[in-house]
Amino acid sequence: MRVGETEHFAAARALMVMIDEMIEGAILVDREARIIWSNDKHVWFSDKQIAALGCRTMADVMGAPVERVIPHSRMREVVETGRSMPLDIMRYGEHTLLVSRLPLRDDHGDIIGGLAFALKNSLLHLKPIADRFNKLQTRLARVEQELAASNREPKYTVEHLVGFSPAMLQVKRLVRKAGQIGSSVLLLGETGTGKELVAHAIHAASDRSERPFVGVNVAAVPENLMEAEFFGVAPGAFTGAARQPRPGKFQLAHGGTLFLDEIGDMPLALQAKLLRALQEREVEAVGSNQVVKVDVRIIAATSRPLAEMVKGGSFRADLFYRLNVFPIHMPALRDRREDVEILASLFSERMSATLDQPMRELTAAALTALEAHDWPGNVRELANVIEQVYVRTDGARIEAGDFAEILPGVAATRTPAALPTGRSSGPRQSLSEAVDALERSLILDALEEAGGNKMEAARALGLSRTNLYAKLQKHGIGARTPSASAAPQKAP
Repeated sequence: MRVGETEHFAAARALMVMIDEMIEGAILVDREARIIWSNDKHVWFSDKQIAALGCRTMADVMGAPVERVIPHSRMREVVETGRSMPLDIMRYGEHTLLVSRLPLRDDHGDIIGGLAFALKNSLLHLKPIADRFNKLQTRLARVEQELAASNREPKYTVEHLVGFSPAMLQVKRLVRKAGQIGSSVLLLGETGTGKELVAHAIHAASDRSERPFVGVNVAAVPENLMEAEFFGVAPGAFTGAARQPRPGKFQLAHGGTLFLDEIGDMPLALQAKLLRALQEREVEAVGSNQVVKVDVRIIAATSRPLAEMVKGGSFRADLFYRLNVFPIHMPALRDRREDVEILASLFSERMSATLDQPMRELTAAALTALEAHDWPGNVRELANVIEQVYVRTDGARIEAGDFAEILPGVAATRTPAALPTGRSSGPRQSLSEAVDALERSLILDALEEAGGNKMEAARALGLSRTNLYAKLQKHGIGARTPSASAAPQKAP
């Protein structure tokens, strides 16, 4: 050991002596992580452990590698990396210590050893801080829960249910009636028919409207997390669990409405637990033995045939009867085609506001084309189609031809007078063939009037240049109109 190092170690020992009342134990190691000093508080090792090392006194331990005396010591890491460890909790025998580890450097900044000391009664001193921290955590969790409840308000009311068809008027009537009762509601219908919107409207029409509306998509929750998602998790229920209780959807919806979307995708094992929660109106968090009373109104929805699933054994009959108290069948869009116009206009208005563009009205031919579509995706598909029209086509209005690439097979019906020359009689064309023929005719007329100038023709047709070129290629139209190609050539 060099002279300069001896002075630095002496200074470190003097410092430990000065703060002796504050520390439980202290050791010094050299650059090889060998013990060169320890105070007389042998919290690190007992006389029995010293004897096990073949030593009679603490002085005999000096010069031994630190790991030989303290198996889990990290002092070698400190002297090799030069990084300090200001606070670390260390378990040694019966002791739990709050340890600080610091590297020692000479005047040139080189590592010459390390210093470790344990704070006296550290855990006792930390307890008030830990208690205050836990109280703040509990208060924060309560405030977060209250904020979550205040933000879980219904987004839609009966007025948001768009449509005046007989089927939709019946849905509105049932929604208002469901708002007046507290029984479970089961929403049945294809995907995209607006079941979640109806669930919000029922909650808004009920006497629970001031309480939380909590929705969960059963199909989107991993099976191994479903129980925790619904019933919550107790503190420390499993490795990695939070120290604070995590409420489940039932607890969050207390006093309000719990919307279970895609209930048909719930596993059988959880169906039994859900049934018990509905019958007993109580839940038990994962990892807890405490039963918590809950008051929730259940609205379930599914696009699957629950009655057939009951017969097949994939859905519990008793849970089905518990949910199917007030069923509401959501009509498919193809069963209320008279609502297509108002829905399409509404989506057009929304898209114009979203994209900051002028609103594009739908022509009669465009509406006829939309009403002719079967709409397997229902209202959600219609909204998607209108959005695609806005981002993929141009023009002051939405024309039937704008749907040609978005909805293949959709075509506008026309009167025989509008058919191209020579096709007013004879075999009837399909709708798609008629639309293609009309579109080709209009493009040829526009090119004729523009003298073959594609930019002018595109403006006249309300199309972008890119769209016009795509349609020219689709219909096999060359760069020049037929009349232009037939025009006499000038003499050279």
